[in-house]
Amino acid sequence: MSLGHTALDRRQFLGAAAAGVAAPRNRAKAPNILLICSDEHNYRVAGCYGNALARTPNLDGLAARGVTFDAAYTNSPLCVPSRLAITSGKYIHRVGAWHNGCKLESDQYPSLPRALNAAGYDSFLCGKQHYDETHRYGFREIGGNMNRGHMDGRLSRRRADDTRVNFEGAKTRFADFHAGEESTVMHHDRRVTAGVLEFLARRERADKPFFLFAGYLAPHFPLTVPERYWRNYRGKVALPEIPPGFLESQPLNYRHLRWGFGLVDVPEETVRRGRELYYGFTEWVDHEIGQVLAALAKSAAAANTVIVYTTDHGENMGEHGLWWKNCMYEQAAHIPLVVSWPERWKGGQRRTTVCSLVDVVRTVAEIAGAPTPDDWDGESLMKVLDDAGAPARDLAISQYYAHNIASGFSMLRSGNWKYVYHASPDQAHPSERELYELARDPMEFQNLARAPEQRERVERMHARLVKELGEDPEETERRCRRDCARGYA
Repeated sequence: MSLGHTALDRRQFLGAAAAGVAAPRNRAKAPNILLICSDEHNYRVAGCYGNALARTPNLDGLAARGVTFDAAYTNSPLCVPSRLAITSGKYIHRVGAWHNGCKLESDQYPSLPRALNAAGYDSFLCGKQHYDETHRYGFREIGGNMNRGHMDGRLSRRRADDTRVNFEGAKTRFADFHAGEESTVMHHDRRVTAGVLEFLARRERADKPFFLFAGYLAPHFPLTVPERYWRNYRGKVALPEIPPGFLESQPLNYRHLRWGFGLVDVPEETVRRGRELYYGFTEWVDHEIGQVLAALAKSAAAANTVIVYTTDHGENMGEHGLWWKNCMYEQAAHIPLVVSWPERWKGGQRRTTVCSLVDVVRTVAEIAGAPTPDDWDGESLMKVLDDAGAPARDLAISQYYAHNIASGFSMLRSGNWKYVYHASPDQAHPSERELYELARDPMEFQNLARAPEQRERVERMHARLVKELGEDPEETERRCRRDCARGYA
């Protein structure tokens, strides 16, 4: 699988001209940057996003001290592609990050941590980035080896006419919907917290500025949650609303997701329990993050650290008949994003600008005064952070080309509208489109793509999608299939 990119060394990074990147500042005064990334956090399950039931006091406190973005998106609703977009600063189709078995072409890839290292930072990783065991892309890993993937690049798709249901797969995952004090996720995340706390305790004011990525696994399944967290939500979380006939009207790929994950005729009690446990697990990881925030406040780095909180993608929680992520509905593609730097921005502010994780990458680089390669995607959010009325691209791209679908699909969100294009899986099945007006239809039950009065809008948004991607999504689909069949030579 050849991706056709070349790594940049330190001199090339320092000489790279990137629009909107701040001039290098005095390294002694450069802020530290702590990027906390959870896994699979549905943005709607957080107090700072208006959920009165969710108990997320530490994230809410961070939002009170920072700026909250109301329309942030993942660049792919899947772990590895999303995290490789963060690492590379590029959309996933540009780096071959098609699925969870992928990696960047070289450990020397011109990544975000390498850009910051070249600008005088030390870049550290503690916890999940879902990397191949041989790649760290400029990060120095602390807290133990928590990235042990074996990425071979290969993936096969479901046939478009395959309607088999993977009931066993669903049974296995739903079996982990229960109370418990131990799980692989909790074990991992306790190690992350411990690693970050040790790092902060040892860091001295005279040390170089740091970029620390703290990668949590929760609230990603398995949804095994301590009883004391679950009990806060028992009987309080409403079941999903699914209108009659809606599941049958979904695009073919979303029906494949339900078949491939075995999400057919899921018992109501399983859905109810899973949603309650998910709330509990979100509260649990909020507690872990709270320990990090408290330790930072007591550390030598307290007065000069920018904090960013986000996640790699959301969680469907049974909405639209789906669990996990893998789709472009708001529950999976829309993510939380909070940026806190009280030295520069007053807390409690909100921004409605549409943005995505590649924009966060650009923002982190600008905060660090780190020039970046001019072929990176996204746009820094610094102007928007400084001034809510500043002009911005107001655009987000998200893509999914991985498992349990018949063909890849891409999303464009701009303003109040979301457009999704599903490539044709074969000659017998044409491409499909989705269009939603989110203010009027926040749950995305009314696909307007075929409405005559929206024809011009669909064409306009499709043209903008193609322009932003740099190629037709049908070509992206063909390239993905070639790469995934061949794997890494």
